[in-house]
Amino acid sequence: MQDRFSLFPATADRLADIEAVFDDCADGRNCRCAYWYLPNADYKTGWGEGNRNWFRSLLTEPRPPGILGYCENEPAGWCGVAPRVVFDRLRRSKHFAPVDDRPAWSINCFIVRKPFRRQGLSRLLLKYAVEFATVNGAERLEAYPVDQAARASNGAELYPGTLSMFLDAGFTEVARRLPARPVVRLECR
Repeated sequence: MQDRFSLFPATADRLADIEAVFDDCADGRNCRCAYWYLPNADYKTGWGEGNRNWFRSLLTEPRPPGILGYCENEPAGWCGVAPRVVFDRLRRSKHFAPVDDRPAWSINCFIVRKPFRRQGLSRLLLKYAVEFATVNGAERLEAYPVDQAARASNGAELYPGTLSMFLDAGFTEVARRLPARPVVRLECR
């Protein structure tokens, strides 16, 4: 299965492919990961075209904001990963507040296009996101997945990933301020 997929940093030259992935997801089409980066009022005002334009400008920055997965050269999935400090929502959140003062990178969004779901792509995106962050200086990674054992979730609620996926990748739970949304961490060095 893994040999069918290839993974790359999400750079501006892959914009059309990134947009193909976002456009295959009802919320992703309008959010464009702005939920994590922008103050809530700006995120809501930009819902749709505004967030699309904002995301295009994000891609012009030197560090790619995520990972793009392909299945046999067709865009198939997205994983958002960046230093925690760039995410306005995390700076303001009580539920996902820092667990200590050590810097971390955050993995906060997965989108897999419908034809490529249930094939293990999210796990591959996670694995590559860890590698990407580590190569780019991350000492630790954090995520805020859904614990499906604590709450039944529909597919749309699983965009931050599942707890089991992160635990299987070596992350450990370090905090739980919401019943179904733990904070997990992986030390990279």
